[in-house]
Amino acid sequence: MKQISVELGARAYPIYIGEGLLADPALLARHISSKQILIISNEIVAPLYLEPIRQSLSGTEVDTFILPDGEHGKNLENFNRIISRLLERQYSRSCMIIALGGGVIGDLAGFVAACYQRGARFIQLPTTLLAQVDASVGGKTAVNHPLGKNMIGAFHQPVAVIADTAALDTLPDRELAAGLAEVIKYGLIRDPSFFSWLEANIEALLQRDKQALAHAIERSCLNKAEVVAADEREAGARALLNLGHTFGHAIETALAYEKWLHGEAVACGMLMAADLSARLGLLDEPDVNRIGALLAKAGLPATIHPDARGAALLANMKVDKKAKDGVVFLVLLKAIGEAVLTADYSEDALCQTINRFLPVSSG
Repeated sequence: MKQISVELGARAYPIYIGEGLLADPALLARHISSKQILIISNEIVAPLYLEPIRQSLSGTEVDTFILPDGEHGKNLENFNRIISRLLERQYSRSCMIIALGGGVIGDLAGFVAACYQRGARFIQLPTTLLAQVDASVGGKTAVNHPLGKNMIGAFHQPVAVIADTAALDTLPDRELAAGLAEVIKYGLIRDPSFFSWLEANIEALLQRDKQALAHAIERSCLNKAEVVAADEREAGARALLNLGHTFGHAIETALAYEKWLHGEAVACGMLMAADLSARLGLLDEPDVNRIGALLAKAGLPATIHPDARGAALLANMKVDKKAKDGVVFLVLLKAIGEAVLTADYSEDALCQTINRFLPVSSG
């Protein structure tokens, strides 16, 4: 088992990475400080992992809230349903909320914890690659709105993240590839040697080589932990973690949070960011080609989903958390391993990039 610390003073917490961690009752019990526990999961994950966790929490009042699978369920309606459950069963502020699932469950459960009686403790048990390397770490919690992704949320750090790599054995291939998009992101924004390692080991990762996956998860979490420790609330450098996300969120919103996984949208968004970077003279063409080749090998989309229209994307991008006074700041690349947050681009160049990635049938 590997252990990484997210250094945030009094809010510091550990990330545990290893195989079989969900079957280790002592590890979870180490961070349980309440007899009132609500486990939030979904209908795909719960049948696989919920019962052993319930058994490991004997002697406590364990309740469960099971949601349908999918991004479309990360909304205020389900948030309110969970809050109502906590109130109906008289959960106190000292209760513990456990998020068992992927990024959707982690984001929603974390937002519930952030809001319930102005802040309850919660633990992340991420079961997808994307959640293990990104969504479970850093304290960003949110739900979606029809007009924008993650626009309703709060910063609320977990007390621990327990990433069981064995959970990836049951992960569908498409979900694994989507998680690799966020892994690749770390190499692009700040870790060029990791990007080179990914180029050399992408086949091993897709084949679920346990050693390769464990290394990729650890390296990703180290990168994110360092960024979060330096800029917890995204006042500066943390914004660079959003490479591809302004484009990707616009695509997801245009698709009503259906049809594409978050990592698929981010992958396309990173290609778009690389293209715009090259148009502005920031990024060399060989680097653009390397980025495209690696994402293609990972099996990620290279064009915008045909159901997302170009005009809608441009409008959606203007509803972005990095916008200031109506100006949208984008994370672009100066090189592999070097990112920059900038508004120094023209709308014409942005439209050229969007049109470059639209399928022929879209507009």
